[in-house]
Amino acid sequence: VQLQASGGGLVQTGDSLRLSCGVFGRSFKYYNMGWFRQGPGKEREFVATISRSGENVLYAESVKGRFTISRDSAKNTVYLQMNNVKPEDTAVYSCAASLGTLPIVVAEREYDYWGRGTQVTVSS
Repeated sequence: VQLQASGGGLVQTGDSLRLSCGVFGRSFKYYNMGWFRQGPGKEREFVATISRSGENVLYAESVKGRFTISRDSAKNTVYLQMNNVKPEDTAVYSCAASLGTLPIVVAEREYDYWGRGTQVTVSS
C-alpha cells in the first residue's frame, strides 16, 4: 500500500487550501484514514480522521470549524479542505491509513501506513 499526499503550498492567512492523499494498492475501502501534521520544531500531531464509511469524523480542537476531512471511494482519495488558515497551521501534513476495527483512530500507533508529507506554509 502506498499513500501519496499532494496539494501543499505557500498561502496567506485566511486563504483556503485542499490537500489530497491517494491510496494505491489494497482496496481503499478497508482503511480508516487520518491526517497529521508536524510544525517546525514540534512533535507530529493529529489533525483529523475519517472512518471507512465516511460517516464518522473527528478533528483536533485547533482545526475544528476550519478544516474538513472527506473521502472519495471512486478515486481512492482522502481530502483535507483547509479554510481560514493561520500561521500556526504551517507544517508538513501527512496522511495515514489504519486497518483497525474502530471507526475513529487518533493515535499514531494505530495507523499502519503513512505517506510522505506535503508542506503547507501560511504567511501572516
